Amino acid sequence: MVISAQPTALTTLAQQTRASAQHLASLSGEVRNQTLEQIAQALEKATPAILAANEADRTAAAADGISGALLARLKLDDSKLRGAIAGVRDVAKLPDPLGKVQIHRELDTGLILRRITCPLGVLGVIFEARPDAVMQISSLAIKSGNGVILKGGKEAVRSCEALVQAIQEGLAKSGIDPAVVQLLTTREETLELLKLDSYVDLIIPRGSNSFVRFVQGNTHIPVLGHADGICHLYVDEAANLAKAVAIAVDAKTQYAAACNAIETLLVHAAIAPQFLPVLATALQAKDVELRGDAAAAAIVPMAAATEEDWATEYSDLILSVKVVDSLETAIAHIARYGSRHTEAIVTEDATTAATFLAQVNAAGVFHNCSTRFADGFRYGFGAEVGISTQTLPPRGPVGLEGLITYKYQLVGDGHIAATYTGSAAKPFTHRNFG
Repeated sequence: MVISAQPTALTTLAQQTRASAQHLASLSGEVRNQTLEQIAQALEKATPAILAANEADRTAAAADGISGALLARLKLDDSKLRGAIAGVRDVAKLPDPLGKVQIHRELDTGLILRRITCPLGVLGVIFEARPDAVMQISSLAIKSGNGVILKGGKEAVRSCEALVQAIQEGLAKSGIDPAVVQLLTTREETLELLKLDSYVDLIIPRGSNSFVRFVQGNTHIPVLGHADGICHLYVDEAANLAKAVAIAVDAKTQYAAACNAIETLLVHAAIAPQFLPVLATALQAKDVELRGDAAAAAIVPMAAATEEDWATEYSDLILSVKVVDSLETAIAHIARYGSRHTEAIVTEDATTAATFLAQVNAAGVFHNCSTRFADGFRYGFGAEVGISTQTLPPRGPVGLEGLITYKYQLVGDGHIAATYTGSAAKPFTHRNFG
């Protein structure tokens, strides 16, 4: 049964999750992997119920006039569900991130220091209409020994409830307290969750830029922010045009609702007259609406782009186009309007590519490939809890490595600090092992 707490009960819920997570962290990697397999099987068994719940969510959302982009993110069909379940099993195949000795050092004879990886504790993850995120986040949390409190968007509540119920059944079958994965369903619970800094160790909001900023401004809990995905593709004067067309079409249309789809195309003026007509034909065949500056519109008829367009994540089949006179201008545009998510360049000039990769400040900077590769699964992380656009690590797609921390363990035999101070201080050996 899915647990949905009222705000006054959230402290108790979070305490239960923390206690369950502490037990989970003490289990071996083999047991945690077996638990993921039980969860995968429970999800497979619950597939008809999950698909029916998602169909009900989509019907209700469509009736409420939800945007096409959010409706696309909400969809969880049989193929997508099977892929997500395979992702749970992929996470189980990853190396165990816990108990890794990062530092093993003798401070003095019999005084041994170790730095060892361990879980963060309890994660609070708030996301929009992406029910598949429930499976990704839960599997990564369990693999890394963390508890997780999930809050999906109201438009996905039935899907999330069905998914979490199956996950909790898999946990119970493995002998693990189902409270290690919890689900909240109301906005009031979200606000209360942000106050639980004594029990929740990290908040991961996945939504609009304004929502992420709201979360950051209303909690004392550390926040791993992923806001807008305003991604750019710059087609340089030394680009292979056929290659550039293929990359641009993929980056815009392969899944337009994704945060790693491009929203703005920057084209060098030297190749714009040859490139834009070919690209426009390819994009229009995919029903992409173009909005351009005056230079772009003079080459290919398109709606005029406004200042707002350069700063908008469409998450839809809309692309803004700007003609630039240099690499420097392209980089400056990205610095002003980009969200530090993923930026790409198409060029055959190695020096130009190197400059772009070095100077553009983003979590992902790509050369001659689609921005759609900015994904935890495609990076080999098994899954991701989100994509961080902040500068401090973890950055980019956040997998297991972003859900662990470390602790220092020091073991001695009656050692005291006074021995190593004063005029007769004994020196440290500081000898590393291994």
